[in-house]
Amino acid sequence: MILRMTSPAEAPQPAIRIVIADDQALVRRGAALLLSMESDMEVVGQACNGVEAVELTQLLHPDVVLMDLHMPLKGGVLATREITRALPQTQVLVLTTLDDDETVFEAVRAGAQAYLLKDASENELLETIRALKRGESRLTPQIARKVMDQFRRLAQSGQSESLPTGLATAPLTAEALNEKEEKVLELIAEGMSNRQIGSALFLAEGTVKNYVSRIMDKLHASTRTELAMLSQRQRQAE
Repeated sequence: MILRMTSPAEAPQPAIRIVIADDQALVRRGAALLLSMESDMEVVGQACNGVEAVELTQLLHPDVVLMDLHMPLKGGVLATREITRALPQTQVLVLTTLDDDETVFEAVRAGAQAYLLKDASENELLETIRALKRGESRLTPQIARKVMDQFRRLAQSGQSESLPTGLATAPLTAEALNEKEEKVLELIAEGMSNRQIGSALFLAEGTVKNYVSRIMDKLHASTRTELAMLSQRQRQAE
């Protein structure tokens, strides 16, 4: 008998553990059915309101929470804020019908790492969940523009206290970026994913990921959303 040893790179990765928070049972069940069909995903809990979402997340420590914003007892923005403060390793993906500027910005301020509307495609939802697991943030170009517009209005009015955590006091000057890093940052600010940036700049996705990590280190940012906002803030200061 010949035994084939499995290398560490071939070892199966643990499934992405997901909690779904939505007050509509049909939406929860539909999302759970979709995700259960993916071999790398596991729905570990479902919540019908914001209170349950926070409690389940604290109990189960999932990798990702799919968060609706309009829920009873406790809204999705408040639930997101409590989850991200208590469990920074858990990523919140807002999945909602709400796309007004203030709601989008409040969700990002609360710590949401991704924001999708419920008319997003199944593939877009699945890829966003996987991107969060890889440590990326995802905002569609439409949503990214809303965040940038709201940030611009706040910056012009001098309301720095309303900026996302870490941005109000973030330095405008940081370690200089080279030309390639500047271009990558510009595309991040436009809401592009690593794969899209790689296609635009003819780079491997892994190379783009390395660029993003270096840019985060240089600009003292912890998320792609912060990078996009810092980019906008620096442009306004020039």
